[in-house]
Amino acid sequence: MIRSLYSAARVDSASAPYDTIHLKVYYPAELSGSQDERMTGNVAPRKASAPFPVLVFFNGINLGPEAYHWLAVALAERGLAVVTFGWVGETIPGVIGLTSGIDLDKVRPDTYGSGPSSQALGPILNALNALNENAPWARSPLVGALDLNAVVLGGHSAGGTVALQNADRRYFPGVRGAFSYGGHTQASLMLGFPAGTVLAVSDEMPLLLIGGTRDGVIAASAARYQQENAAVHDPITRTFDEAIGGARGDRHLWMIAGANHFTLAHPIDDTAGRGFLDLPAELDEHVAREHMARVIGDFALSVTRGVEFNPPEGATTK
Repeated sequence: MIRSLYSAARVDSASAPYDTIHLKVYYPAELSGSQDERMTGNVAPRKASAPFPVLVFFNGINLGPEAYHWLAVALAERGLAVVTFGWVGETIPGVIGLTSGIDLDKVRPDTYGSGPSSQALGPILNALNALNENAPWARSPLVGALDLNAVVLGGHSAGGTVALQNADRRYFPGVRGAFSYGGHTQASLMLGFPAGTVLAVSDEMPLLLIGGTRDGVIAASAARYQQENAAVHDPITRTFDEAIGGARGDRHLWMIAGANHFTLAHPIDDTAGRGFLDLPAELDEHVAREHMARVIGDFALSVTRGVEFNPPEGATTK
């Protein structure tokens, strides 16, 4: 049985009214039959498998967390506590929307690498700690059920970028690995970087980079990075090749033939975001999502619980 609860986090570094994050925490649960359970809908975590590893998922820009509900449930069924969130704030300089939580001041040529590039992750982890320790305001059924020393970061599109950049134990000691779909660390010209810059990520972290060969959004965004030929614009592969150093054997690149930018997200809200830029997928997206959920779940359990991870067919490992 999978249940969820809602919570909130205040971002002290943000200005009102854009200073509140709304969280949804999915977790394995078991019914007790208590009157409190029946009246509140709060169901206790499944004690036999708690405390759960925690997966924090960063949404793509202007993509609501409901687009990742299917993935959160699938991963919670594997024994993870999964956190999605919604935060209205600055998405790119001067634009307000549903943000992935990036701190734009920390992704400039003179600031990158000086601290976390996520404004959201610290407040989210603080809120989860309050749920775990039953802070008076939290009113939590998850007391002692979250293993905050076994955290995985994940994300889609810009959210994948945030996950990759912040999987760094210097900033967040409990993080054990990260995955992304349609995310990369090629730097935008509007933030002051030279054309073609790829930003480094931690060399000490297991990583899983996933992309689709029919990603129309990345192709249409080539001008952000001053790429003249969108057909050869491949920032996901460049991130894997150039941003990740060493040969540890636990960093993986998986490009899915026929998948597009939004294959991971379902259902899609066509009234927001840049879905109109995408190419039609050339595969059964339902089957692809099921496959991704298995691979992502295997990866998350490998970095938090030591379960063996077998990369999917066609993946590259270093």
